Amino acid sequence: MGNSLKRFLCGLCGSTDHTSGDEQLGHHGVSISTVGLSVLVQHLYYFETNSQVPEGLSKHVISSKKAQAKWYRKLSKAWRESNPQPRTPEEASRLIIFTLKGHQLPDVEGLLSFYGLPLLYSQVEPTDTEATPLPDRPNFVLNTLPVDPRAVADGDGLTVYVSTSDARESSLVPEEIIMAAVERNEARAERDFARADALYKQITDEGYGVLHINNEHILARKYRIRLRGIDAPENKQPYGKEAKDELVKILDGNCLKILVFDEDQYGRFVGDVYCNNIFVQKLMLKRGLAWHYTDYDKRPKLAQWEKYARAKGIGLWASPNPEKPWEWRRKHPNHRY
Repeated sequence: MGNSLKRFLCGLCGSTDHTSGDEQLGHHGVSISTVGLSVLVQHLYYFETNSQVPEGLSKHVISSKKAQAKWYRKLSKAWRESNPQPRTPEEASRLIIFTLKGHQLPDVEGLLSFYGLPLLYSQVEPTDTEATPLPDRPNFVLNTLPVDPRAVADGDGLTVYVSTSDARESSLVPEEIIMAAVERNEARAERDFARADALYKQITDEGYGVLHINNEHILARKYRIRLRGIDAPENKQPYGKEAKDELVKILDGNCLKILVFDEDQYGRFVGDVYCNNIFVQKLMLKRGLAWHYTDYDKRPKLAQWEKYARAKGIGLWASPNPEKPWEWRRKHPNHRY
């Protein structure tokens, strides 16, 4: 297959013109066209020669590098056996989707996004029900920095940060924020802490922060997140502390993949949260520390996981008649999120 990939790659490179200024660019800074397809072909070719998956892919998917290697092995075989071989981004997307059928949707989405290939949601048919296949398309995906346990507000809400070096974020960060971060580092080096503090306030006022991780200062954007489809007890309710503590235990120090679908009235982004390849809402429901929030989410799997905890009397279901958080909030209108 290596020779066929090499010939195909040469053909693509020979027939590709320079991209126009208004053409959409993918993760690699190339147009979503035959050039984006050629990047995939290069990686398949290199995988067959050195069995290495591309650097940076892990930031876009939730599975391990060992799992990623299995994908590329399958994709190489599928490419070899396809007749004709994909010649367009759409054809490449279909090959990936059907070759990785049964894998988790965030992985398939992440792989397509990594190459700037169209997602073709109508053709995605994930069979991993434990990962909760999504019935609709997220607006965007966040790949976060490690979660600080102090950033977990309660059993269904937290604050996360995404590095501005992330492909999506790098195109959104204002230039003045980048300059403020650079000048703050210079001020700190000169021990001008008053100026450094003023610059840091400028950064935080615009919704960004500077995180110190592994002896490195990282400029990052702040996002407030509401877990989609569940409603945990409020902190002042019975089991509120237990719900918050459980979410802290799950997320503490981990990087997350968050599929964002909406923004609520409080400015929080509503999304599905994955931690170490595990759907976090599933854990909270099955451990009896949240309700399925049926007013906003009708997915049957969430109802099944709540029913499982109810049947076993786990968590808040040990109580004969636990108060629903939305009813508690109606009684406490001054409650702040």
